[in-house]
Amino acid sequence: MIDARMMARKLMLGGAYWSGAAAIAQPHLARAGAILMFHRITDRVSSPLGVNNHLTITPEFLDALLNDLRSRGNVFVSMDELLEALAKGRSRNLIAITADDGWRDNFTEALPVFEAYEAPFCVYIAPGLTSGSVAPWWEVLEDFVASRDRISVPIENGRIEIECHDLSSKRKAADRLMNHLLAHVADADQQDWLREIGAISAETYDPSERFMTWDEIQEVQGHRLATIGAHTVNHYNLSKLTTEEAAREILGSADVIEAKLGRRPRHLAFPYGSHRAAGAREAVLAHDVGFASAVTTRHGVLHPDHAKHLHALPRVSVNGYYQRLPYVRALMSGLITPLANGGRRLVTV
Repeated sequence: MIDARMMARKLMLGGAYWSGAAAIAQPHLARAGAILMFHRITDRVSSPLGVNNHLTITPEFLDALLNDLRSRGNVFVSMDELLEALAKGRSRNLIAITADDGWRDNFTEALPVFEAYEAPFCVYIAPGLTSGSVAPWWEVLEDFVASRDRISVPIENGRIEIECHDLSSKRKAADRLMNHLLAHVADADQQDWLREIGAISAETYDPSERFMTWDEIQEVQGHRLATIGAHTVNHYNLSKLTTEEAAREILGSADVIEAKLGRRPRHLAFPYGSHRAAGAREAVLAHDVGFASAVTTRHGVLHPDHAKHLHALPRVSVNGYYQRLPYVRALMSGLITPLANGGRRLVTV
């Protein structure tokens, strides 16, 4: 079913592009540009079972995309420049580039591409991921399942044994464990659960294998093209927290980043960022603690009216599912925005 849905989406995007509908729609529906969202940008195999392939694109595709965007008259701007343009009502064909989590490949593999196109970019840092106090459960679970043929997992009423000897059964096991973790394990307890099943240990987990170190983040911050933003402290789903807990996650990330880097971040990305993870409450919290902007993962292009909704900005995800220029052109045209958001053209929360 997942493959069928993905095929249908690709057919829709391809149809929007090849029919010419995307090109016709863009001047009317995407007048103010877009914020692009990336995660991992690497040639390395980061998803041994393929269940997290959507989070990775190659540097080669990034290069092709930036070249395509520039050749079609788009202008790359920083998040600060984007907000200024929105405030003045002068935003048109502007592209802001953002990357979530602080993956090390953003520094080692993506940065040279950004430099080649003089493209500003903002990396949103979650200090818990950087320090290793929080491991990216989606990756460590996949790696754990990939390395075993049998898994014993604690559940509410005891334990279950999962056989996973081939690729198909491993993918099913990984999906089952991820769904269980999301549905039945509180965010604050996820790391203990991962340790209990043996997916991570204090002795073997090294965050620098995946994420930039603070020294590397400091180097990125000093780059002429770079902005460092915040991504909460522990990358929790804020909607599952109390208001006080969510405020601590948001404010605490700015405090830690300022203490580590000597500069307070102005921009925030909500972890997960969908309607199930960030809503009106979270947008108000981001505003009230002093962030100039906050971005979600809701699909959408920018409109002039987003100047009134700077703490609920949508993005266009550039991911491993759609590593073809026609797909991204269709996504950025604005034609898909109302289809993905119940008819809404102005996407907020």
